[in-house]
Amino acid sequence: MNITVNGERKEFQDDVTINKIIELLEIKVGVMAAAVNMEIVKKDDWGSFKLCENDKVELLQFVGGG
Repeated sequence: MNITVNGERKEFQDDVTINKIIELLEIKVGVMAAAVNMEIVKKDDWGSFKLCENDKVELLQFVGGG
């Protein structure tokens, strides 16, 4: 299944979740937000939210600073 993650097209197995993508891409989870097709997905739902062919996922990390 093809999914675009942060603007980069990637191939994943079927029934992939946001948590699985984070794990496969070895992204460190800190203060972060996720959106699928421009809709925010609550962090509590990342493990159960099933992605579909051609979904566009944006994983955004927040960095503090001044």
